[in-house]
Amino acid sequence: MTMYIGESFVGSGPNAAHINVVVGPKDGPAGAAWAGALSSPSAGHLPYMVVLQPGIPAKPMTVFINKAALSSTEHENMTWGPAQAGVAKGVTDCLLDGTLPGEAEDGWCVIAAVWVNPAAHDAHEVYRNNLAAAHGAVTAAIHQMPKLDAVRVAAAAPSNPFYTPETELA
Repeated sequence: MTMYIGESFVGSGPNAAHINVVVGPKDGPAGAAWAGALSSPSAGHLPYMVVLQPGIPAKPMTVFINKAALSSTEHENMTWGPAQAGVAKGVTDCLLDGTLPGEAEDGWCVIAAVWVNPAAHDAHEVYRNNLAAAHGAVTAAIHQMPKLDAVRVAAAAPSNPFYTPETELA
């Protein structure tokens, strides 16, 4: 495989995390998309490399793309602080625990599209949810989850935190 795609949603309410990832070798389509994403900011959306600490980026190198336009100082702080830290730790943990292969350390990259609700207010919960969602999204990508059986079951009763259709509409 030259590219893996995954998704994870963790938590509830305004501190929940929703992450989509693209993972793969730098010399493939994931690498080209990574470079394009990092170099393409737009109003309210500032892609950046996530760091475990200043000067120590996550491995594999990960670009963070905020899905919600930055809307206030608190929203910016929740995005750049606990959400970024959670994504950095979640992705790096996938390398350290063997979810990602060893060559991913320097030969792969991750694009993380991350939802941080503008109403997020609990930094610790935002961190925990983003850590779990980043780890879950990368794990789902590598294992090509969900499998068709799970998709078939979910298709019978689609829903998300913002909408559940009436039974007769599903």
